[in-house]
Amino acid sequence: MLVTGGAGFLGINLLRYLHARGYALTSLDIAPFGYPDMAPHVRVIEGDIRRRADLDRALEGCSLVVHCAAALPLYPPEDIHTTDVVGTGLVLESARDHGVSRVVHISSTAVYGIPDHHPLDEGDRLHGVGPYGIAKVEAEAVAERYRAAGLIVPVLRPKSFIGPERLGVFALLYDWALDQRHFPMIGNGRNRYQLLDVEDLCEAIVLCLTLPPEAANDTFNIGAKDFLTMREDYQVVLDRAGHGKRIIGFPAAPAIWGLRVLEALGVSPLYKWVYETASKDSFVSIEKAQRQLGFTPKFSNRDALLRNFEWYIAHRDQFAEASGISHRVPWKQGAIGLLKKFF
Repeated sequence: MLVTGGAGFLGINLLRYLHARGYALTSLDIAPFGYPDMAPHVRVIEGDIRRRADLDRALEGCSLVVHCAAALPLYPPEDIHTTDVVGTGLVLESARDHGVSRVVHISSTAVYGIPDHHPLDEGDRLHGVGPYGIAKVEAEAVAERYRAAGLIVPVLRPKSFIGPERLGVFALLYDWALDQRHFPMIGNGRNRYQLLDVEDLCEAIVLCLTLPPEAANDTFNIGAKDFLTMREDYQVVLDRAGHGKRIIGFPAAPAIWGLRVLEALGVSPLYKWVYETASKDSFVSIEKAQRQLGFTPKFSNRDALLRNFEWYIAHRDQFAEASGISHRVPWKQGAIGLLKKFF
């Protein structure tokens, strides 16, 4: 089995999950594969999904593909388009030519944009916000074309997923909690914002790999079943840190305007889809996945946040000097980090 993006956050969690279930594994990623625990168990190809030759090499002997590779929202727009749209097309084309029986495509609930109702279901209008959201909508259209041509292409739309190895924007919360700070939130925090544990996502992927095509060859929302308000869910991290700190809400409109300015100046790690939706309800219906796939999430929002936080506590020293734009490293806090002294 080939996992594209195998060196990323989802990729490594999925490879470990599949290895425990006896799959023979290949990883294709543009980034180095920095996991000594898994290196002996994975055929590692360092390459780019935008290059057909790299895909051809990675696909040798593979009958299944899970397409996780993507350029994330903080990447340059050109990289997002060429990776998430053009690259997805090359993955599907190469898989078809190599006789692959099934390709699971990992999309995102970012395809729904900033919605006006909840819960969202798979038939709702797609309206990507920003280069990443737009690219995810276009990539799904590519997947639909290959599905219509006869390739089995389950498409998963996961909510923001967290777990071991996940940092990115969540490192802001964890870092402030451990530094004995209150944590600011856009809005009053009474909105419901669904998350997803990466292990539950891995289980949904395996279901799409193994169930009959009549069940799996479709598009599914994937998220936690049990979630409260953002204030209630995120407070469990501050409580676990044990310093008596709390979530502090701020009026959404001025906070959003301020973050727009900081983003335009290039001094904020938060992009439009994050700060424009942070004060709003954001949850999807998972009934279709429950019904067709038998998907049963094991982790609530609070479980997932705490599981990730415990991993961060155990590994924080490794990231003292690290930062970047992927989910596997903390994002640079920029001007937002300067606010910490006031909390």
